[in-house]
Amino acid sequence: MADKLREAMQRLSKSIPKGSGGMPSPPGGGAAAAKASTALITAGLLGYGAYNSVYTVQGGHRAVLFNRFTGMKEGTYGEGLNFNIPWFEWPRVYDIRTRPCNLQTLTGSKDLQMVTIGVRVLHKPDPNELVWLWRHLGRTYDERVLPSLMNECAKAVVARYNASELLTKRAQVSADISRELAARSRNFKIILEDTAITHLSFSPEYSKAVEAKQVAQQEAERAKYVVIGAQQEKQTIITKARGEAESASLIGTAVKRNPGFMKLRRIDAARDIADIVSRSGNKIYLNADSLLLNLLGDADEKFENSLKKKTGSSWWGRGK
Repeated sequence: MADKLREAMQRLSKSIPKGSGGMPSPPGGGAAAAKASTALITAGLLGYGAYNSVYTVQGGHRAVLFNRFTGMKEGTYGEGLNFNIPWFEWPRVYDIRTRPCNLQTLTGSKDLQMVTIGVRVLHKPDPNELVWLWRHLGRTYDERVLPSLMNECAKAVVARYNASELLTKRAQVSADISRELAARSRNFKIILEDTAITHLSFSPEYSKAVEAKQVAQQEAERAKYVVIGAQQEKQTIITKARGEAESASLIGTAVKRNPGFMKLRRIDAARDIADIVSRSGNKIYLNADSLLLNLLGDADEKFENSLKKKTGSSWWGRGK
């Protein structure tokens, strides 16, 4: 290539006129022009070689070299300034930083329910296997390999679980997908750093069935609590009735044994009634006996005499 450029410059120098304006050119002018053109060509070749003999690898990248005669050179070249032979070698740079890959697919569960699952993986190429990747897959290795692997592994794992287990055992499902994907991608020199389930949905029919089931369970629980509440209310009523019966029996026994008990009850009732009447702003004209306020009357004496008569007659009957 350098010889061809030199010949072209020599032909160009020969085509230039020996003088200008009809003046004869000085002796030795053609040789000087040839030397100048040769020097110019040499400088251009040197500049071209110097510019193309180095290349820079950015952070988070690695490079591999392709040689025109020997093919791919073994080994990778790290970040910074690297050297190569111009025209005979040129670098191929890989981005080895972690990148995401998303996939959403429709598959079936173990109980034949249709499930839409979305999977996201974080991956990067193996920095020590970039030469193999360039020979077999090229730069777009992730587009050629990962979608099919993710689809196959996701469907294989989902088929092992029932629809309900996909929700209750989501972490386990994600771990199974990650394990199978890592094993499969290792054959293609791809490193997986993380796998996650980003989306999980079921068919509308299954969602409606699950919702109806939940509503039925809630109604059953509500009915159970209603029954329990009714039983508790029944027990409360029974207990209250027993308490009232026992209270009435005790009051009757106390009245029989000591008639003064009624006086105490009348005094308590009179005190409560007087308190209520005193707080009222209305004027009341009622009988004091009906309001149990006549504590100085003969109502108690009449009540005691009636009790004594009843007690005496009953005693007299027993004596006969």
